[in-house]
Amino acid sequence: MTKGIGRLLQLGIAKETTRGTPNAAADFYIPFSDVSFDEKFDNVIAEQSLGVIEDSSGQSRVKDWAEGKIAAPIEDKSFGLVLYSALGSYTKSTNSDASGLVCDHTFTISQSAQHQALTFFLDDPLSGQDYKYANGVIDNLEINYEQKKFLEFNISVMSKKGATATLTPSTTAQNRFLPQHLTFKVASTYATLSTGTTISLKNLKLKFSKKVEADDVLGSTTPSDFLNKQFSIEGTLEALWNNESDFKTAALAGTAKALRIDLVNTDVTIGTAANPRVKIDLANVVFTEITRPLVLNDLVKQTLAFKAHYSTTDSLMVHALMTNLKTTVY
Repeated sequence: MTKGIGRLLQLGIAKETTRGTPNAAADFYIPFSDVSFDEKFDNVIAEQSLGVIEDSSGQSRVKDWAEGKIAAPIEDKSFGLVLYSALGSYTKSTNSDASGLVCDHTFTISQSAQHQALTFFLDDPLSGQDYKYANGVIDNLEINYEQKKFLEFNISVMSKKGATATLTPSTTAQNRFLPQHLTFKVASTYATLSTGTTISLKNLKLKFSKKVEADDVLGSTTPSDFLNKQFSIEGTLEALWNNESDFKTAALAGTAKALRIDLVNTDVTIGTAANPRVKIDLANVVFTEITRPLVLNDLVKQTLAFKAHYSTTDSLMVHALMTNLKTTVY
């Protein structure tokens, strides 16, 4: 054991082939900016009367699991595993780039309580003991699009308690995304997003929530699984005030819109002429709040809150696309 700082630790992530069985090695090690993986437990207290005034005579373990929070930059390969676990359904196809080497990875919501499970890996030279966390599921995914920062995601996860491991981390070179790589579009329908209105934003936040619940069972202190329930997406955005037609008219009328949040790293060419990309389309969005504070010496801005809904016309709520050089499936 030794003393040190948090950046000495490394975090890995892998898609589980068999749910609840830890993978042998990580698919990616993620350069995180903040991480915690803590063992959690519940005890039952023996507080029955023994003819004395002391409140209890002991306690026994009844549940073991782990919870974690991870913040890291969005990268053009590893973020696909996050989207896969968060949304649950995935397909791969070859991009139209002339090289034939570029692939498109598409993620949508799986109508299941068992979205893709992950194994998380924690390489810990400070304690001298590494750990694997099997049956990891994403409870919440938050994506922050902010100025002057690498664009970042935050996830909260639940998993089985850690099992000891011996890890040999290796970091894969990937492409990141900057604020200038963002294009935001609004359209009347999902089908017309490509020709939608482009609007400049100050910042944007998306939050995917899954209401994950541990499947606690008799006969074991370890939950048999972690199951997602109802799926929701909410967000906020800020923009300079330009006119009422950008957002206010739709917000006051309760008119549904389709939104596209498109990250394209035009600084990097992959294949012949493609670029790393993370595109998220929301098919049916209603603005739930709009504020426009008027400060005498400041530019007038508007802040909106919104909620995404399932579109019966398009048979989806969200469609996410990643374009990269990962030619194998996740």
